[in-house]
Amino acid sequence: QVQLVESGGGLVQAGGSLRLSCAASGRTFSNYAMGWFRQAPGKEREFVAAIIWNGAITSYADSVRGRFTISRDNAKNSVYLQMTSLKPEDTAIYYCAGAWAPRVLARTEREYDAWGQGTQVTVSS
Repeated sequence: QVQLVESGGGLVQAGGSLRLSCAASGRTFSNYAMGWFRQAPGKEREFVAAIIWNGAITSYADSVRGRFTISRDNAKNSVYLQMTSLKPEDTAIYYCAGAWAPRVLARTEREYDAWGQGTQVTVSS
């Protein structure tokens, strides 16, 4: 199974930007479709974005489409989430996840096999 470690979270003002990174180790990274999820206080974890093995196809939640961009670099075993025009409602713990189905654009938690520990993103108003 692949191991995932997120980084790049922090405190940012509304309207600002952050770039999250997720470094993978273990199994071959390009065999995994990747995704980002988030969980706000008192809420269930929700889908944010997904990307297939070669980066050719991506998917976004309606709440972040046009503001967030998911990308990956298989040579660096990493997936990224560029977040712009951040809003206070984007405040959450952000999780990186891997699905052992490289060509599937997975949007639900049950489709993912590996999870990182999460990184906190706080957007102040």
